Amino acid sequence: MSDRLTSLHEAIEKVLPDLDGVLALKSGPGGIVSPYLFSKEHPEELAKLAIWPKEPVPDTLKIILRAHPDAKLAIVCRGCEERGIVEMFKHAQLGLDNLTLIGLQCEKDEAEFCRCAKPFTVHAKTIVGQPIEGVADPLTEQVSALSQPEKLAFWKQEFEHCIKCYGCRNICPQCFCNICALEDEKWVETGRLPMAKPSMYHLVRAMHMTAKCVACRECEETCPADIPMAVHFRLIARDVKEMFNYETGADMEQKPPQLLVLEEGEYDRTGLPH
Repeated sequence: MSDRLTSLHEAIEKVLPDLDGVLALKSGPGGIVSPYLFSKEHPEELAKLAIWPKEPVPDTLKIILRAHPDAKLAIVCRGCEERGIVEMFKHAQLGLDNLTLIGLQCEKDEAEFCRCAKPFTVHAKTIVGQPIEGVADPLTEQVSALSQPEKLAFWKQEFEHCIKCYGCRNICPQCFCNICALEDEKWVETGRLPMAKPSMYHLVRAMHMTAKCVACRECEETCPADIPMAVHFRLIARDVKEMFNYETGADMEQKPPQLLVLEEGEYDRTGLPH
């Protein structure tokens, strides 16, 4: 067991007796890693605690809290996952009163795999590992340096590969609308492949993800067509930073520039009971 895994194991053991559970990664049959809710009733399960590969743990947290809103939980979260939790809190997807954050600092190889500029946590009270500097994203820089016509041609070519599997939407912890515009025939044709206008799907989703993407790269990892969607959202995040001085997950109090006030009814996007 690595030093970081040992330290994480100890951090979980320390808080577990006072909680209903701790959400982290567990290694299962065949070495498959997945989110798991460790409980004080079965502390022996901690022997299967895992760190890598990264999986979308915050989305699992959201599902658990919807079913058990009063549960006292802790979650092991990396920098991107912590940012995701902050944004979910701002959009009324979960509360933080009964939630403990255990920050897990990424190591260099993990940051390089994700091409992550901020591979560290800042809000967690308990932190495991040492913070490191972020790494550059060569592909984002390459696309950023293109002229406007070249960018248009690049994205049109990439989006042509889309098979509309909805994997990017389904895996994203920041996609939580009860009624999804991507299933509305007015915007994206349904029941038809290939799509007549594949770019429309991605442009609608980009609009909805403005000031929400936390750079977890789950969408890019999930995409069977290898579309570099993380680049798309990272370039949008640069514009949001420049125009609104807003960075997702950085400030617990700062409101997102596109936080909408929606009328109650079928278009309520909080997903929380009234």
